[in-house]
Amino acid sequence: MTEDLVDFGYEKVPEKEKALRVKDHFDRLAQNYDAMNTLMSFGIHYLWKRAAVRFLDLKAGNRVLDVCGGTGDLTVLAVKKVGLTGKVVLSDINLAMIEAGKRKATNAGARGRVLHVQSDAEQMAFRSNSFNAAMAGFGMRNLTHMDRGLREVHRLLKPGGRFVCLEFSRPASAWFRSLYDLYSFRVMPFISLVLLGSRRPFTYLPQSIRLFPGPEEFSEMLAGAGFQNVSYRLLTNGIAAVHRGEKAPDLACGNGLQGVRQ
Repeated sequence: MTEDLVDFGYEKVPEKEKALRVKDHFDRLAQNYDAMNTLMSFGIHYLWKRAAVRFLDLKAGNRVLDVCGGTGDLTVLAVKKVGLTGKVVLSDINLAMIEAGKRKATNAGARGRVLHVQSDAEQMAFRSNSFNAAMAGFGMRNLTHMDRGLREVHRLLKPGGRFVCLEFSRPASAWFRSLYDLYSFRVMPFISLVLLGSRRPFTYLPQSIRLFPGPEEFSEMLAGAGFQNVSYRLLTNGIAAVHRGEKAPDLACGNGLQGVRQ
């Protein structure tokens, strides 16, 4: 039987190969991940992440899951919101990224309130209805089956739980989109070549962004995974978008696309 092909950037690769390539991609980037993100985004990614955590509306004592949490920027922000009685669990499949996240949590004085778990986002090792809130920052597009990942997040949320997903988007303005594409497809790979010795890490990035569903389509995917009251906000002229959905307040969770707004 021929294995199904999936997107890895603009390449079509077997499903198992994509998982290995994504792992290799982040193995190579882990040590420089935060510095490169800050450089390439001119530091704006920190503002986006703060906006995402605000959109999640965390409360003191909440139990929060950071899906594809990487080096833990969202985790550190969430810890401050949930307080001493709360808990944040960072889940990521890449051990090198988790180790970087542990160091960041320690430096932020949050190590004792963060649990780091190596886990596949499409099949996480947590009980259903375990978390008050979940968040994902720039990680969902790397999944082999994004729909499975969204359904898994929905399973893990308690009834009434909230989920936010911060991802890159496509600017609506034609002139700004052209400028953004020039920077993404030409400048970023060149900077990567100079600083990392390879264009590859920042060649995959803009390709994966281009293939990620637009805000309306991703809202439909959230609704299809069972989320209700789905909405989104565009950030920085549409370069990024923060999406939000809720699990129904009872166990009979239906689908629903409500109040989508820009």
